[in-house]
Amino acid sequence: MTTDAAIQPVVDRLSALALRFSGMVNLRVSFEFFPPRTGEMERMLWKSIPRLAPIEPDFVSVTYGAGGGTRDRTHATVRRILEETTLTPAAHLTCIAETRDEVDDVARAYREAGVRHIVALRGDPPEPGAAYAPHPGGYRYAADLVEGLNRIADFDISVAAYPETHPEAPSADFDLDNLKRKIDAGARRAITQFFFDTEVFLRFRDRIRRAGVDVPLIPGILPVTNFDRVVHFASMCGTGVPGWLSRLFEPLGRDPETRKLVAAMVAGEQCRILAGEGVSRFHFYTLNRADLTFAMCHALGLRAPADDG
Repeated sequence: MTTDAAIQPVVDRLSALALRFSGMVNLRVSFEFFPPRTGEMERMLWKSIPRLAPIEPDFVSVTYGAGGGTRDRTHATVRRILEETTLTPAAHLTCIAETRDEVDDVARAYREAGVRHIVALRGDPPEPGAAYAPHPGGYRYAADLVEGLNRIADFDISVAAYPETHPEAPSADFDLDNLKRKIDAGARRAITQFFFDTEVFLRFRDRIRRAGVDVPLIPGILPVTNFDRVVHFASMCGTGVPGWLSRLFEPLGRDPETRKLVAAMVAGEQCRILAGEGVSRFHFYTLNRADLTFAMCHALGLRAPADDG
């Protein structure tokens, strides 16, 4: 079988997905980027942002390293988005390894720069695998950070949610209570960690609704650009990697083009199932690459103006 013949079923599946989404209305998206560390990564990011901007996402978030480790690069990326695009940036802010005054100063600087949307997170320890310890003079957890941000200004605050439970939570009930505290403190939406089993998300959504959490729950979608990297990410955040996903990607290590098509099919199927269950907002973890995210938005019916007509 030729390569073209091998990938034709995938192309056909993507075409079918696009037709299913074509009748849906009011689907909305947001994107996540991370601050680049090198000149090459900077060029890749600023090639991706103009590519995705015409889709008009609700917002684009920019991550913040452990203990403020990427503070300057995060600020620079957010400022450039504000100055050079029409996008709405959502700046990540963590409370780990910093005092309240230091975190508050960052929040005020964002406010003065024109940033109104904050993604409030506890953050991960600077040393991978280290146990979390709140700073003696800092915010202890994300719920405390949300309260602090609301004392500073009327920020539009998003927080994280974990359909498969935060890996450090002693129980799923504890994790749900933590999410409720963040919402009660004033967060307006929750964005989930990425997942691959749509039933996991749907069960989690039902569970938080029964618990009285009624803010928008936005599923985080991670198109699989590099399977080994995704497995590593999943191991750190407690996300399950289904056997069927492994069987799809493991034979494609040396076939990047087919891998991209399969990645788009997997993410598209996730979105199709979720949209059929009433989900209308999706948050894409782009890894600073535009191709798969752009393809997914196209399949969802979200087209850049140049594609109209």
